[in-house]
Amino acid sequence: MPSSCKEIRAALAQCLQESECVMVQRHTAAECLRSPLAETLPTKCQQLKKGFGECRRGMIDMRKRFRGNQPITFKSLESSEQSGEGYQLYAGKSAFAGGVRKTDGNEPEPPDWRELENEKYRKEQEEAQKR
Repeated sequence: MPSSCKEIRAALAQCLQESECVMVQRHTAAECLRSPLAETLPTKCQQLKKGFGECRRGMIDMRKRFRGNQPITFKSLESSEQSGEGYQLYAGKSAFAGGVRKTDGNEPEPPDWRELENEKYRKEQEEAQKR
């Protein structure tokens, strides 16, 4: 298999080995990936399964033939999980990281850009008159 999907494949295999489906119920990893048992997998494993499928599909996608397949590195996935930032499983920028700020409704209204420009102009005019 080409190197673009190796990391996500290894992450999926590890997630399956640590899942309850394999450890407690003693199913094989292949059985756990199939329909009746796939819904019992943890969310992380389901996301990795979907990301691995998209990665494999991307290898034969003709739209990506010049840029190549853009895989997610599992190391960045783990670090974003620990830091609490949002992440996107397969390529691209994160969909949810840093987009929402908490507010209490009492924030000062930001100054209008026109007012700022007017203040700059007035200061320039005052400096010109002093000279």
